[in-house]
Amino acid sequence: MSSSCLLVSSSLSSSPNPNTPKNQTFPTSKPTSLLTTRIPRNPFNSCLISNSRTILVRASTREAGGKKNSVFQEVESLVGEDSAAFDLGKQKLSSWIYFTVILGVVLAVLQVAWIDNSAGFGLGKAYIDAVSGISDSHEVVMLILIFIFATVHSGLASLRDKGEKIIGARAYRVLFAGISLPLALSTVVYFINHRYDGLQLWQLQGVPGVHQLVWLSNFISFFFLYPSTFNLLEVAAVDKPKVHLWETGIMRITRHPQMVGQVMWCLAHTLWIGNSVAAAASLGLIGHHLFGAWNGDKRLAIRYGEAFEVVKQRTSIVPFAAIITGRQTLPKDYYKEFLRLPYLTITALTLGAYFAHPLMQASSFQLHW
Repeated sequence: MSSSCLLVSSSLSSSPNPNTPKNQTFPTSKPTSLLTTRIPRNPFNSCLISNSRTILVRASTREAGGKKNSVFQEVESLVGEDSAAFDLGKQKLSSWIYFTVILGVVLAVLQVAWIDNSAGFGLGKAYIDAVSGISDSHEVVMLILIFIFATVHSGLASLRDKGEKIIGARAYRVLFAGISLPLALSTVVYFINHRYDGLQLWQLQGVPGVHQLVWLSNFISFFFLYPSTFNLLEVAAVDKPKVHLWETGIMRITRHPQMVGQVMWCLAHTLWIGNSVAAAASLGLIGHHLFGAWNGDKRLAIRYGEAFEVVKQRTSIVPFAAIITGRQTLPKDYYKEFLRLPYLTITALTLGAYFAHPLMQASSFQLHW
């Protein structure tokens, strides 16, 4: 067996890798095939972290009989950013004051323009009435609401690069949220109000263990929130919004955690409710998130180029697939990537949402959507 290796280093530092054994050497002969060359220099590669000196070793091997095999060997783990990292010492009180003010303004506008019918606008009810007029079937209306939201949400996400060049990153974030949020709210409220109106397909709520399974699945699903969701100051456009290339935490398990979390949530609720409306909602939401996974990879590939290809090579869409196949090696202290304030906050909010279900349902019923 003969082999040749290519050591790929980022432009951040030419220093040797401190984790490489002193007696380890790499052949300098020309590789027999080239899968990855180097991380290209472009304005979008700002996500590369400072301690990622050596990125990847691509080894090409020749088996007996002349068959060639190419394998990747990970030298250092990070090319993208460390997700869910939160340094309390770097937080500015003024930024969080701005965040609170912006959140209050957004909720007030949403209440007046979309939710409150007595204010003279009631756009939310008008929107639901218009969609409901298309069909008497709650399943069809549910699918249409999801389709409208998915088209607008994914469409605006796809146009983000062009839109930010025209009006700026912060203004585009406001536009994106201002359109997506009311549509999402209407879809959620319609589901809550009509979740038991469909054809009953099965009834498992009285089966021992089903409630515990559904509760646990829902609880875990919220830990698969996309890491960018944790950046609240960017979400509210207090900090300049960015498209991040994450690589730690939940990303080691699946490259599209929001899609996986949504699938878990949908399957759990469909199992519990067991009717055609829940099945239709799950079908629409899962379809939207599967498209979002494909569209997200496409957008990251365009923005980050070969940096994304490196991350893609050692992550997977299917949970744990990259770990099982050896393309992802979990650090010995992997648990520390979850012992962070954002995940602790998610735990508290998830438990709070569970106990607040009666309040959420009562609020939805009052809207009569």
